[in-house]
Amino acid sequence: MFKGQPKGLYALALANTGERFGYYTMLAIFVLFIQAKFGFSAAVAGQVYSIFLAAVYFMPLFGGMLADRIGFGKCVTTGISIMFIGYALLAIPTEASLLGKVLMFGALALIACGTGLFKGNLQVMVGNLYDDPKYASKRDSAFSLFYMAINIGAMFAPTAAKAITNFFMRSSGLVYDASLPALAHQYLNGTILADNEILLQSAMSEMPGASGLTIQEFCNSYISHLSSSYNYGFAVACFSLIVSMAIYYSCRSWFKHTDVSARKATVNESAKCEELTPEQTKSRVTALLLVFAVVLFFWMAFHQNGLTMTYFARDYTQNTAEGPLRIGFNIWSLVLIAVSVYTLISFFQSKSSKGKLTSLAVTVLLWLGVWGIYSSQAETISIFPSDFQQFNPFFVVALTPVSLLIFSWLASRGKEPSAPRKIGMGMIVAAIGFLILTACSLNLASPKDLQGTVSPTLVSPGYLISTYLVLTFAELLLSPMGISFVSRVAPPKMKGAMMGGWFVATAVGNYLVSIPAFFWDKLPLWGVWMILIGVCSVSAIFIFSIMKKLESATN
Repeated sequence: MFKGQPKGLYALALANTGERFGYYTMLAIFVLFIQAKFGFSAAVAGQVYSIFLAAVYFMPLFGGMLADRIGFGKCVTTGISIMFIGYALLAIPTEASLLGKVLMFGALALIACGTGLFKGNLQVMVGNLYDDPKYASKRDSAFSLFYMAINIGAMFAPTAAKAITNFFMRSSGLVYDASLPALAHQYLNGTILADNEILLQSAMSEMPGASGLTIQEFCNSYISHLSSSYNYGFAVACFSLIVSMAIYYSCRSWFKHTDVSARKATVNESAKCEELTPEQTKSRVTALLLVFAVVLFFWMAFHQNGLTMTYFARDYTQNTAEGPLRIGFNIWSLVLIAVSVYTLISFFQSKSSKGKLTSLAVTVLLWLGVWGIYSSQAETISIFPSDFQQFNPFFVVALTPVSLLIFSWLASRGKEPSAPRKIGMGMIVAAIGFLILTACSLNLASPKDLQGTVSPTLVSPGYLISTYLVLTFAELLLSPMGISFVSRVAPPKMKGAMMGGWFVATAVGNYLVSIPAFFWDKLPLWGVWMILIGVCSVSAIFIFSIMKKLESATN
């Protein structure tokens, strides 16, 4: 996987890792931030979150169009600059006023525009590295490495967000309590119930920073300090972008030749383009549009991680972990486990005794490190709702080489499923993931009954971790395969437009993320997950019903 790759891949991947670390640090706490600061309902917070995600994935369409005029490199550096301004605005603590909302929405617009210029065009530059026949055979493994780099950045993000939030809350004599933001807003709005006011007073009595304050003063103080702590968490993205820019410019000589005008690239390649009949072009475009129609429902389900699954982590999941589960809530133990997967694979693939011995020794040392971290942890550790978002990128990093080995083994025997079949399988697996949440939600109170408080019955963190594991299997079946399908099936003269269509489908799916949030306080909890099981199941049935049409388009 790593052998024989051009140096430019590592520079571009690391630049992307820094940017994604900042983005996912922001995303890990964003919904918690807007509900805590502005008192938004689950439905309103879901709308803001989904519109932002949709914009992030829709703007690369325009970023690619602009690259046709000014080139990929200029778009990438312009995008980083615009994102930096957006994150800087988001990091400024403000009052929960009209000005505060204007600054926040303006910051989100800048981040979306900057990402649109950066995201797609950086990936094009990675692809351009492999136009050289010397590296052409390494293209698929290169994008697997690039995809892992994204998830390495995402894996560290929740830990960074939590550390900063805890630091600034403690400096004010306060601690994070999942139920307090909603209770504080209810008290200030005059809508709090008697039982909830007792809970508010009880939480207040346990915080040194509340000494000498009235309940109203405490509510205002808590909301202000928690919101500011989240603001400082957003500032992490600014520093990560500086690192990304430093890597990009310091290693630019490694990939400078990839920064060609998209228009010139099209002209130079036009002579090599495969000529298709109008019927073949129509067949391929139709197949792609059908796939787009399916995958948008996957993204609707998958990106619940930052919305309804975060609500579930906050309101229905234990805020402590005991026993073996503690391993998953220490980022360094996850890093050691992920690296050990690669060293273990190296052990089996190495052709020399020395290589096998070295790989085995490193694997043992890594697991001893995991055991050392586990042994030094307290018997019970506190966890944040945002902590759960580190499991998906961890599973992606750890399982990507495993999935590549499995599919390579199947391919060698002529049994590897086609890309459309993998997409259909991914939809079924995603439905199974939400079936886990449905099973553990059957006896839990509905969000409407909780009135913004935490459920009296809390489930084990293992349910959410298991859901993230299953959804990661679905992602590995669907996301890389979908991009591969687009690049292979798109008519040669329409590759840019069809890849833009993939991003647009992703954007639409991200907007649909708000639908389960809209029903969050209107349905029983299990009913919210049934919506996602339903759309994934129907999508799987649909794609298998048109499988022959999709597979014939690839021939």
